[in-house]
Amino acid sequence: MAADGQEGAGMSVRVVIVDDHRLFRSGVRAELGAVVEVVGEAHDVDSAVAAIGELKPDVVLLDVHMPGGGGIEVLRRALSTGSRFLALSVSDAAEDVIGVIRAGARGYVTKNISGSELTDAIVRVAEGDAVFSPRLAGFVLDAFASTEAPPIDPELDSLTQREREVLRLIARGYAYKEIAKELFISVKTVETHVSSVLRKLQLSNRHELSRWATARRLV
Repeated sequence: MAADGQEGAGMSVRVVIVDDHRLFRSGVRAELGAVVEVVGEAHDVDSAVAAIGELKPDVVLLDVHMPGGGGIEVLRRALSTGSRFLALSVSDAAEDVIGVIRAGARGYVTKNISGSELTDAIVRVAEGDAVFSPRLAGFVLDAFASTEAPPIDPELDSLTQREREVLRLIARGYAYKEIAKELFISVKTVETHVSSVLRKLQLSNRHELSRWATARRLV
């Protein structure tokens, strides 16, 4: 509804779509209202950072899980450009929502959103509002507003999104080769991430990593 009013005002919001599935990017482009101008697309972290830096969009539609470190890594490297970020993900996990918002996104909506609702969300984020799918707003309130919210975990926050993904799979019992296949990275890259996580958490081996992740319900 709000999107219709803004379209009438002749405003145009410049958007870059970041998602590792080409067909999904095409579908989003087709569903967005005339008020939104898609000026670019990207399929991984590096191409996203390059596109955002070059095109300076008003809003970046950002997938949470993708090759190269995920949405949090894009935010870490591109938040200073001045663009606003709206996470658009199939995941409705509290950890993903809170992690992306902590990293600087202005909102988080799930991929079952309609085209008109997504258009409205983009416009609102461009104007400075924070926008969330209804049930996700509770996660954010719990994490940031409630006095009973769990404290920020500095050890967990020290890990990149990809390091968390590797850690979660290790805790589930995946071998390095299986992790590499799951995340579309090399075994050597998996080993590098594991070494980095061990160093940051001051742990000695993958068994300690598994216990650490399980204790924080990351599995």
